[in-house]
Amino acid sequence: MKSNWISFLLLFLFLFIFSACEKDFLNTVPSTSIDETQAYSSPAKILAQVNNLYAQMQNPIYYGGRMLIFNEQRADEFGQNDGNAATGSAVWNQNVASTSEYINNLWTSAYAAINSANILIEKLSSSSVVSDSLKKLYIGEAKFVRALCYLNLVQTYAKPFNLDSSALGVPLRLKAISSKGNNDLARSSVGDVYLQIIEDLNDAEKSLPVGYTTAYLNTSRAHQSTAIALKTRVYLNMNRFQDVVTEAAKMVSSAAPFHYINGSVSHQLESNFANLFTGSYTGAESILSIVFANTTTETPPSQFALSFNYITQPILFLAKEGIGHDSLMKDLSDARSNMIGLSPAKHRILRKFAISTAPFRDYVPVIRYAEVLLNYAEAAAQIGQLSQAQDLLKAVRKRSKPGSDFEDAEINTKEALVKTILKERRIEFLGEGLRLQDIQRQVLPLAKKTGSIGTAPEVLPTANNYIWPIPSDELAANKLCLPN
Repeated sequence: MKSNWISFLLLFLFLFIFSACEKDFLNTVPSTSIDETQAYSSPAKILAQVNNLYAQMQNPIYYGGRMLIFNEQRADEFGQNDGNAATGSAVWNQNVASTSEYINNLWTSAYAAINSANILIEKLSSSSVVSDSLKKLYIGEAKFVRALCYLNLVQTYAKPFNLDSSALGVPLRLKAISSKGNNDLARSSVGDVYLQIIEDLNDAEKSLPVGYTTAYLNTSRAHQSTAIALKTRVYLNMNRFQDVVTEAAKMVSSAAPFHYINGSVSHQLESNFANLFTGSYTGAESILSIVFANTTTETPPSQFALSFNYITQPILFLAKEGIGHDSLMKDLSDARSNMIGLSPAKHRILRKFAISTAPFRDYVPVIRYAEVLLNYAEAAAQIGQLSQAQDLLKAVRKRSKPGSDFEDAEINTKEALVKTILKERRIEFLGEGLRLQDIQRQVLPLAKKTGSIGTAPEVLPTANNYIWPIPSDELAANKLCLPN
């Protein structure tokens, strides 16, 4: 009896306390969330949302490192040294499925950044918290980020523009999504996605500032020349060569030494190639980089980091079929050859990204001035401006190999010059994730390549695995999205 009475008393007390506090229990707000209205309630909080756009791109599966690795695994310069699925062996073998976490996570990361940009654009359009000039600037940054993300998506999950611009691209989500039930949206054509990218970049160029107050901000945030530089990449991927020339001429002087100066922004080739990757991340050549400050939260996990994949492990080594084994990459008078080393297994490896032990905080280059020069050079050659193209090409080569020159046969015709420029791009941007776009914009096969885990097959542009499949999560959530 005594035991039953004590149990009854405890139950009564529990029900009384629960009843009294039930309202509080059911209405608690998670300490890690912030009400949407509060997120835009002050200039400081709005700036935090702008900074969040770049933080979204820091995602380890995205520009935090892994997207560049994926691009290099799919292209032709690297062999795979590890057959583990976690290291992307299926990506290297051109054998990924729509259910792959990598396929799904990259898509989700890019669209999360796009949605953050859309929310910022919509909130600022009706906000009076910051000045009109700041609203214009921030919206310009949001449109730049949205354009960059859509370029990554359409290049990864859709056929190249030059193969079929009318093919299905990706869903163009231009409105903010802040609640469930807004998933269904059909895929726009490749051509329409590219047109939206150009529209966003044109708007961004008009809205962004010439520059910021520090070199760090000019490296880590979009400004006018950032939008212009990305347009040269976009137009090059569309074979709109005259447009490449028009845009590049905005930020490249008409004669060597090529230089861009506007307000607080100065862009030119770094005199020392190694400085780009050994800590001098905010020099004049960097137009945009993904930065990693000295904090734990911003450090990419080891297996996602560029230097871990190229040096520490290494997961990737330079394939014997690639440019890393070309005689030019063994010429010690070219500073870029110093970026090549040997692994313990005697494989040639890329040592471009210098931080070879954790924490891996190499800045990730998104756009360099050298790319603008070579984009300009290729486009100028294509429209017959051979002299200008030659000068631009020589500027890039002679930065790394002073006193060098090209044989006449390499540059005296349009065809030879374009071929030489394309080879220079392979050397200059080795490991930076640009090689795949250069293959696909030329509608070339993904070449057969050899690694320690076997041989990856050649993939023709007409094959299903020439591009990545639309992720299974998107197909499940979006009834209007058709698979590749």
